[in-house]
Amino acid sequence: MTVIERLRPDHAPALLAFERENRAYFAASVPDRGDDFFSGFDARHTELLAEQEAGMHHFHVLTDGKGAVLGRVNLVDVENGSAELGYRIAQRAAGRGLATSAVRDVCALAADDYGLTELKARTTLDNHGSLAVLARTGFVEAGTLTLMDRPGLRFVRSLVDAGH
Repeated sequence: MTVIERLRPDHAPALLAFERENRAYFAASVPDRGDDFFSGFDARHTELLAEQEAGMHHFHVLTDGKGAVLGRVNLVDVENGSAELGYRIAQRAAGRGLATSAVRDVCALAADDYGLTELKARTTLDNHGSLAVLARTGFVEAGTLTLMDRPGLRFVRSLVDAGH
């Protein structure tokens, strides 16, 4: 059974393991976090928790119910009722519908617990998994962009009267 949890200090070891195990997998579709991310992980984790406490972001981990991290779903740059959605699922857990389920859960949290009215997202045109997740979770295309020197799309999802 998977569980969405708001990021806490005690998630740090499992989250770092998740990021290390999936670094190459993630780098194939999103910019690599770089070596500094890993060497300074503990300080950055503490910083992100402080930003979350200040209401700037809402970070979540998807766990296997036993403490292992299977994914992340984050809402960043919270401002004026809106935030940017980002997510990543471990390679070993991909293709099982976990991203779709986790994004739906976080959309409900965004509306019900965080008072957000709109979410934005973006992905490259060749990230078929992400495009499918966004379509299945109610996001609609809102324009084009370039990500990592590749063509991409912007998406938006209203949380007002959406039934989440």
